Amino acid sequence: MQLTEKHQEYWSKTLRLTAVLLAIWFIVTFVVGFYARELSFNFFGWPFAFYMGAQGSLIIYILIIWYYAKSMNKLDQEFGVAEAEED
Repeated sequence: MQLTEKHQEYWSKTLRLTAVLLAIWFIVTFVVGFYARELSFNFFGWPFAFYMGAQGSLIIYILIIWYYAKSMNKLDQEFGVAEAEED
């Protein structure tokens, strides 16, 4: 099946969004954890590494999921592939 230019553009934007959000996830999960000892400053009264391990990374994960859903809905509507609302 040959993809049209519109399909290729949609797929390209979807992959770009996914790659950026996965890069953010990787940084939050592995890079911050790896450099936790070097990130020794207080953040809301707690050491930054402890805060990121206990709360910060979870908040960022939720923001990633929210942003992905919002962006994909907008992208789906832009390209006319959005699901119909049921009432």
